[in-house]
Amino acid sequence: MLIDVHSDRILGFTVFGTEASEMMAAVQTAMLSGLPYTVLRDAIFAHPTAAEGLGPLLASLPASALQQAA
Repeated sequence: MLIDVHSDRILGFTVFGTEASEMMAAVQTAMLSGLPYTVLRDAIFAHPTAAEGLGPLLASLPASALQQAA
């Protein structure tokens, strides 16, 4: 996942594997809406789905300058 450090917007995403299209649909929706990655990080996804893996993936990212200033 490629994230803009100034706006937290998702600029790109690549995923391979079983049910990858499910995860891609969630990320694409966020990208088209201009949402920051934190929306996906903090979302509660249905279980069991591949998209629920987005939370742990994004939880490891450092806070952006925008979040640190708040």
